[in-house]
Amino acid sequence: MTVRRAEFDRAGHLRDEPGILEALRSSDDARVIVVREGRVRVEDGALVTVASAEVGDADWGLLGRHSDGSTLLVAAIAAMTDSIDAAPAETWLGLRDTGGLLDAEHTELLVEAVTLASWLRDARFCTACGSATEVRQGGWSRKCLDNGHEFFPRTDPAVIVAVESEDGEKLLLGANANWHGRMYSCFAGFVEAGESLESTVHREIEEEAGVLLSSLRYISSQPWPYPRSLMVGFRATASDERRARPDGEEIVDVRWFTRAEIASAMNGDGPVGLPGPASIARALIEDWYEARE
Repeated sequence: MTVRRAEFDRAGHLRDEPGILEALRSSDDARVIVVREGRVRVEDGALVTVASAEVGDADWGLLGRHSDGSTLLVAAIAAMTDSIDAAPAETWLGLRDTGGLLDAEHTELLVEAVTLASWLRDARFCTACGSATEVRQGGWSRKCLDNGHEFFPRTDPAVIVAVESEDGEKLLLGANANWHGRMYSCFAGFVEAGESLESTVHREIEEEAGVLLSSLRYISSQPWPYPRSLMVGFRATASDERRARPDGEEIVDVRWFTRAEIASAMNGDGPVGLPGPASIARALIEDWYEARE
């Protein structure tokens, strides 16, 4: 799996400039990505940006500089905003909806914009005393107006694992209860307090699929903005594939798939549905499939 560098300049050096958000909002050069309920506008394979004057009440943050040199802001708006809602509903897309529509830079921008927008709206009040907070560092921190405590956007780590058989010829996937058995994917779970990534992998796979692992290795990671997670991807080998069984609650079924079955599923011919192309789950499945071609 290819490991790529960041496509987008987050311009961290601008965040501490006094009044940076106000200055950029009044600038003719800055553009705005509007986020509404985890969705942004996408048209013709690109994120739609608007002038700040087109946005009404919003929570604002500095995203960085686009490759064309323009400065980009994010505006987190409420569920319904008349001026923005004039755009067709089908142009408002989340990360799962974009699939292969966006290039690497615009995908990175979408994730950053949705993640920061979510935090800006969720962190309006101090978790210690309930007082209002004010935006600092271009939207990348908030400070309590009462006790002075400073808050920053946090990322929740989660593991996601492609489990293969000992001979490497089969892949174990599970059907989540929320999918009603229509789609199979890799196994995933959040890291618990005081737990390492490796321990989380072993625990989650045994809990969800009943399988013990003889080996595992890191593959890649993906930020996931729902709500604010970092998916850390692994490949693992099962020590005894006969132990595979669903937990019956979160996972309703587990199956070993051959490469031929995975190929058919990737082509949309069955036997089951697979995760969409925007997800690291799909990348892990394709990485396993291509390893033995």
